[in-house]
Amino acid sequence: MSAPVPTTTAVADARIPAAHPFAVHLRRAESLEAEQPHRLWTPADGPLPSLYLSHGGGPLPFEDDQWLSPLHTWARDLPKPKAIVVVSAHWESAPLSVSAARPDELVYDFGGFYPLYYTFRYDTPDAGDLARQVTGLMPDTEHVHEHTRRGLDHGAWVPLKIMYPGADVPVLQLSLPTDDPDALLSLGERLRPLREQGVLVVGSGHMTHGLPFLTREMFTENTVPGWSADFDTWAADALARGAVDELARFRTAAPGMPYAHPTVEHFTPLFVTLGASTDPTAPVVTTVDGYSVGFSRRSFQAA
Repeated sequence: MSAPVPTTTAVADARIPAAHPFAVHLRRAESLEAEQPHRLWTPADGPLPSLYLSHGGGPLPFEDDQWLSPLHTWARDLPKPKAIVVVSAHWESAPLSVSAARPDELVYDFGGFYPLYYTFRYDTPDAGDLARQVTGLMPDTEHVHEHTRRGLDHGAWVPLKIMYPGADVPVLQLSLPTDDPDALLSLGERLRPLREQGVLVVGSGHMTHGLPFLTREMFTENTVPGWSADFDTWAADALARGAVDELARFRTAAPGMPYAHPTVEHFTPLFVTLGASTDPTAPVVTTVDGYSVGFSRRSFQAA
């Protein structure tokens, strides 16, 4: 019997230099999968949690085991989803839009990095069924624009390639149609039934994201400015108390503003995550914390 033809993703992954941290991660993930295959979600598991993840700067998480190991461990701690729907900070578009069910290309929406990263692939299975489910959950009065070619942007494919490197889970991306917390909570609530069908609902952003205020010390020494630490502490406390109303007032209630979020698209996916949870006012479980280039990496799951 002839060996299977490698997928495009596998061919691209094979070109990564063996000593690169992501190549090491791929070998480790492959070995773990061979030793203990990732168990697929079943209805007996109950609804999957909804996730908010801080996705790092461009492709930088591929170079750092402080991103690679926690994200992959997080994925392995959950049953393997049947599909993933992700709302990323990097696609702000109204009306609500969905990505192509099986796009030809990724969106390499970052600049100035090692050319290798522009050859990375993440060719996931057809997400047409998921697209039909998602559009069916939206009100009849809201038209959902379906793109025929748009691929996943780096807020989606970078963390998911780390978490599910086999590229064997269908992924659909939704646009971020508004920055209004109440509207995004409602959007998450409409996605909530998907969790009962083994679909992972993900909001992808960054707990702090003050790019205009990035300094050399932050980039080279991971120096954490006060505005980043203060905002992260406030958010962690509010999430632990289930203070959704306070989180929704982050522009005026949170210390460190507007430096922590001079634009708000990296925080607001959090409200999709909370809206998709069974109880948005319940405490969340932090899965990743700490800082990268001075920005909070806080990520969590909500039951």
